[in-house]
Amino acid sequence: MKTKDVQKLYEQYVMPTYTQVPVCLVKGKGARVWDLEGKVYLDFFPGWAVSGIGHCHPLVVNAIKEQARKMLHVANNFLNVKQAELARVIVEASFPGRVFFCNSGAEANEGAIKFARKYGSDTGRFEIITMKNSFHGRTLAAMTATGQEKFHQGFQPLVEKFRYADFNDLESVRKLVNDKTIAVMLEPIQGEGGVHVASRDFLEGIRKLCDEKDMLLILDEVQTGMGRTGKMFGYQHYSLEPDLMTLAKTLGGGVPIGALVVNRRIKREVFAPGMHASTFGGNPLVCAASLAVFKAIKKDKLLTNTIRMGELLDKEFEKLKAKYPVIESTRGVGLMRGLKLKEPAAPYANEARDEGLLINATQGDVLRIMPPMTVTVKEMRLGMKILENVFHKLQLKKKEGCACSNH
Repeated sequence: MKTKDVQKLYEQYVMPTYTQVPVCLVKGKGARVWDLEGKVYLDFFPGWAVSGIGHCHPLVVNAIKEQARKMLHVANNFLNVKQAELARVIVEASFPGRVFFCNSGAEANEGAIKFARKYGSDTGRFEIITMKNSFHGRTLAAMTATGQEKFHQGFQPLVEKFRYADFNDLESVRKLVNDKTIAVMLEPIQGEGGVHVASRDFLEGIRKLCDEKDMLLILDEVQTGMGRTGKMFGYQHYSLEPDLMTLAKTLGGGVPIGALVVNRRIKREVFAPGMHASTFGGNPLVCAASLAVFKAIKKDKLLTNTIRMGELLDKEFEKLKAKYPVIESTRGVGLMRGLKLKEPAAPYANEARDEGLLINATQGDVLRIMPPMTVTVKEMRLGMKILENVFHKLQLKKKEGCACSNH
């Protein structure tokens, strides 16, 4: 079977909900993937940041194999040793709390939204403040929480009572707080929104505001969690703890899992049996994989490597910026990085793919680059060499086009 054959199957049988690229990936190992025709790519945006510890990490693969021989699924009204162990590991790595397991970041965020609504129900509070340019998922409430109108179009009426503040503008948040506000929800780093990092004053100011108003601070760590920023969770760069934290993506190392972590600083029970559930959430297979992810991060010293490779990436970006004025700015933390361009980013991402480097274009003019935490110096330099070639090639074409038009 060839890629064109797979495309024909997609056209006939798969709903067109994604913008497809003409590449069929069939194998992955570490920072590299192979397509159906055998071409090798350096993957610096692995699985939309799902494969944060690289593709098919041996510890994860072996854990899945071992668990698959025993039991794949257990209904959540029975005890599940892997789920219990994973909840403990997550809490020990973050803050005293309890965990609800689900299947995705959107589902984890839905759980957080429901929890906040229920928490405020006794006092008649239900409004949630989120940020403009945020992204929280594609389900109806998570999509409404997403502060980007382009995702809302065609799906009205939306879930009521979400209000949108300006990211990194504490006063903007304050102005939206009223006697119906129950929570503030945001990402420590806006990923899809263009790799915007929350300032210390902003995030710590929101924590203080939530304490003053008895509101919940919900941190969406679906993308920033599990080591991506050089710490296990993004909030650990700040002097605070969230009330609720959502996780997914790298949490499963390639298999679908999400989690809502509720801080024990919330003293009263909010969810009682029967109020919230997820049929497949936290089954033995995905929990075994997730436990292996934590093990790999520790065993392979991936937090240290993320910091080191992030510093290298930052230096390489500065070199590119100095050489190519089309780059307006660089931003990010650890291995969650962005290049803000002065023109559309998609042609650069497409050219990079043709050259064997997989990266992402977001918000029209931002290149999002998120190598796996296992990336080596050699792989990083190769990726940056390819990216430099892409900028050279496209800028040269632009100059030649200008010269031709002058004639």
